[in-house]
Amino acid sequence: MKRYLLLTLLLFPAFVASAQNERKFIREGNKLYETGLKDTAKLDTVSFGKAEVAYRRALELKPEERQWQFNLADALYKQKKADESAKEFENIAEKTPLPIDKAKAFHNMGNSFLVQKKLDESIATYKKALRITPNDPETKYNLAYAMKMKKEDEKKKQQNKDKDKDKDKNKDKDKNKDQNKDKNKDQNKDQKKDQEKQKQDQNKDQQKDQQQQPPQNKISKQNAEQMLQALENDEKQTQEKVKKAQALKAEKRNVDKNW
Repeated sequence: MKRYLLLTLLLFPAFVASAQNERKFIREGNKLYETGLKDTAKLDTVSFGKAEVAYRRALELKPEERQWQFNLADALYKQKKADESAKEFENIAEKTPLPIDKAKAFHNMGNSFLVQKKLDESIATYKKALRITPNDPETKYNLAYAMKMKKEDEKKKQQNKDKDKDKDKNKDKDKNKDQNKDKNKDQNKDQKKDQEKQKQDQNKDQQKDQQQQPPQNKISKQNAEQMLQALENDEKQTQEKVKKAQALKAEKRNVDKNW
């Protein structure tokens, strides 16, 4: 049992009027139970287990003995058999006619729920006990502790929800980022293709223009004819000059001879 749980123990001694075997089992069970409580450093489940066996033997002989039912439920609780102990305490609360016993059964039943972290059931059961004994300090303490645990649990759940939401948001952001990255990559790829195609088209147009234009080191037919005509004219003029010069020379000779 954890420190915060205040367990109401009811270890009832065997009645003198009971049979010898019943007294023997109850005395044996109580002794084993007290032995289990002595070692505070660890939980002596072996001693509590043996006490449970002794109480069950006594109840086989006298099944309606409420005090022994309490002892059995307490032994189960000490062994961390919280589910079984809750059922035993519930059975006692339903059958006992005494309010004080009913309140104690509800109190211990609330403890059994609390160690199982069944907080709603634990809170409801502590409240049942307080309706009978409203000033019981142990039940008040345990109820306050259970309510605190529930509040912390709800806070933790909300934090986990918020964390999951943030995680999903980050996933969506990363997904969008990757999508945009892929989209930009595709756009850059397409843009590069368009640029390369445009460059290729420009090169083709330039090559086509070069093929259509006459080479710069060649002359057209018309220019060639004009150049030939000019050469012929120069040739005629030169010949005429030569003839005139020869005529002048011949004429000079004849003049000299007459002298």
